[in-house]
Amino acid sequence: MQDALWKLSAAAQAEAVRGAEVSAVELIGSHLDRIAEVNPSMNAVTQLFADRAYETAAETDRRRAAGEALGPLAGVPFTVKESTAVEGVPTTFGTERFRDLVATADAPPVARLRAAGAIPVGHSNIPTLILAGMHTRSELYGDTVNPWDGGRTPGGSSGGDAVAVATGMAALGLGNDSGGSVRIPAQFCGVAGLKPSTGRFPADHRVLGPDDPGPASQMLVTDGPLARCVGDLRLAYEVLAGTDPRDPRAVPVPAYGEPLTGPVKVAVVADPGGHGVHPAIRGAVATAADALRDAGYDAHEVRDVPRVDEALEAYGRITVTEFAPAWPVVRKLLGKGGDRYIGMAMERTPPASADEFMKLMGTWMGIRRSWAAFLHEYTLLLGPVFTEPPVEPGLESRDRAGRDRVGSGMRLCTVTSFVGVPGVAVPTGTADGLPCGVQIVGRAFREDLCLGAAQAIEDRLGVLTPVDPRGGSRDV
Repeated sequence: MQDALWKLSAAAQAEAVRGAEVSAVELIGSHLDRIAEVNPSMNAVTQLFADRAYETAAETDRRRAAGEALGPLAGVPFTVKESTAVEGVPTTFGTERFRDLVATADAPPVARLRAAGAIPVGHSNIPTLILAGMHTRSELYGDTVNPWDGGRTPGGSSGGDAVAVATGMAALGLGNDSGGSVRIPAQFCGVAGLKPSTGRFPADHRVLGPDDPGPASQMLVTDGPLARCVGDLRLAYEVLAGTDPRDPRAVPVPAYGEPLTGPVKVAVVADPGGHGVHPAIRGAVATAADALRDAGYDAHEVRDVPRVDEALEAYGRITVTEFAPAWPVVRKLLGKGGDRYIGMAMERTPPASADEFMKLMGTWMGIRRSWAAFLHEYTLLLGPVFTEPPVEPGLESRDRAGRDRVGSGMRLCTVTSFVGVPGVAVPTGTADGLPCGVQIVGRAFREDLCLGAAQAIEDRLGVLTPVDPRGGSRDV
């Protein structure tokens, strides 16, 4: 069983450890062997916690031998994005400047996963400072490679976690998402990913100092898990949901809401905003819609989702305004070339005045209200994650046309992050050898309904990963 351990689902791994079928030390060893085998070509895991992982695994085995009850994720290895704190190791953000920024405590989601028995095995790569683009390329660690095709980006900014999960280096990944950073790499790498409602998971993103960021950073960034199957995503969701005194935004909403009566209504929109969609992605949405209908969902196409272009404009203006004062310093940290992605946004979108910013806050609330009404009529929305198959690495940073193309492709992710509602990315199969997928969007704090629909799709269309790297190279 040793050689197959890393291929098991997180649920099966935890069950095997709890049932003494395998030791936690064996489970961690299997994954560390897998990392040694594939990470040199994938470059997904940046800082490896091998000794610490073995120590934690040995303690898990001692507790089991003593008759103690183990958690729902007992022994399960997970990776943690380079921007999320793991006690005792640097939170580098992928930049040389923060190479020695050692975390004094685990971030709340890391602490929750640990408390459930999961074991962090390493940090995972990101775009420099999370800001250098959609492609996972950092100043400190270089490029992460898509295991399906080395000429395509794995996405980002949680690209390292997606690749680690897709190739079996970890059973779970802990990323975060403010406009697609979990869901896009999930689609591009053929795994599942959850962006929760704003306030569902506690977090603390004050890594660089004691001060909290502005309203956009507080409201848009949500931590979220990646997994190879929806069942594992559900396990992580149940562990991560809840409150924490470090995060007053997290609200005590039950993880599962009231059951619905009758068939669940699903709005199907393949081309949100009407800006165009690749035939492969349109096909993925149609395939997923058929799967939902087969499962008893009332899925039918609707004309569009609310206020796409208005939401994109407001999102851009609010984030640029908040970011503008720090841009001169951040630009230097990003380094030559790393500043192009944000730089193009700063050039196009001027910061708002105080009066304009106040009006934008009202616009933000109005758009959220429009989406609440839409999701009151249609319980769920089925749509694309990214409206194209995986694109070439760094397209968004090369020129204005590339940036606009990527910005358009991720538009439903951007809008749903702006609105604060949950979304689950789930694979639907492959097209031309590349993974395709969709996302299920739901009402605020009804992640359970999103996960249920994603499970129905997966039950009918299957799981794509783990995969062996296919001719990958980090020299892209």
